[in-house]
Amino acid sequence: MQAMMNNPFYSQEMQGPFQSYPLGDWILEEGGTLRGATLAYATHGKLNKARDNAILIPSWFSGTSKVFEQAYIAKGRALDPSRYFIICVNQLGNGLSSSPHNTPGNGGRGNFPRIRIGDDVRAQHKLITEHFGISYLALVVGGSMGAQQTYEWAVRYPAMVRRAAPIAGTAQNTPHDFLYTESLIDAIKSDPGFKNGWYDSHTEVREGLARHALLWAVMGLSTAFYKQEFWRQLGFSSVDDFRTNLLEAVFTAMDPNNLLCQAWKWQHGDVARHTGGDLKKALGRITAKTFVMPIDEDMFFPPRDCRHEQKMIKSSEFRVLNSICGHLVVTGLDPDFLQQVDQHLKELLAIPV
Repeated sequence: MQAMMNNPFYSQEMQGPFQSYPLGDWILEEGGTLRGATLAYATHGKLNKARDNAILIPSWFSGTSKVFEQAYIAKGRALDPSRYFIICVNQLGNGLSSSPHNTPGNGGRGNFPRIRIGDDVRAQHKLITEHFGISYLALVVGGSMGAQQTYEWAVRYPAMVRRAAPIAGTAQNTPHDFLYTESLIDAIKSDPGFKNGWYDSHTEVREGLARHALLWAVMGLSTAFYKQEFWRQLGFSSVDDFRTNLLEAVFTAMDPNNLLCQAWKWQHGDVARHTGGDLKKALGRITAKTFVMPIDEDMFFPPRDCRHEQKMIKSSEFRVLNSICGHLVVTGLDPDFLQQVDQHLKELLAIPV
């Protein structure tokens, strides 16, 4: 029997505190079964007596509940734990919830099944309704793949979502974004140490993970980020210093199979699956007051792609966020960006629904 892999990046010491909710044998939309599945989450604040102050935040690609906590949650900010009960949930495959590296037996590692955004949202729905006894959410907000999950929530469970804020993401992945993600996948799989997913340690795939990080350095940040040397504000002395000691350091600590699981899911994100491929009909299901919030310099999800979808959503507004950091600013690189997000979310949460 294949043993679970140990990777300190996903430990309680690095990413905690987080808790795990048992899902049992989770039957997947692609037909596989994730046996003994668990969903990892962290909470902040308290659920009030009316049970109407819950906010759900799904994780983005490679991200964890810890990252969102550090960048977005604090007293006095929009996501204020003294006012709201905030649930940060980790998508399946991200290393904290059931993932290739921590699934024992023959169903882990290179045999880990295909996961879809819908599998995540169904699991989150079970957590929200059965574990917490919550009937509806005051807000679902997420960035990047968290935005994909936000859209899925608003389309799949419209009566439960009062407000939605997809940040830097789309409801239906674009062909261009599919191709970019394919390059991220190929960077890892082309490393001979990958061994079709049956490596013994993530360190055996270091070169592939480093190439993966390089692609993020190219597309995850804008041209202006480098031209204006914004990396200096982050404490780095050169582009190489930034690339080596931030992006490469982070991605080479992660598990390759975990990243591949999330990348395939990202590629295949599409709420139109609910309506026979009709995106307008799918987005027409959304009843939540929705702020669609793209980033002006995002090369993955440019504002024009997000605007195309926002026009199909009733009771929605288009709120562009500005930052020369591009897509990766969602991780909290730019304090001005975080202030913009806070202002928009405060406005959204103040709207009666």
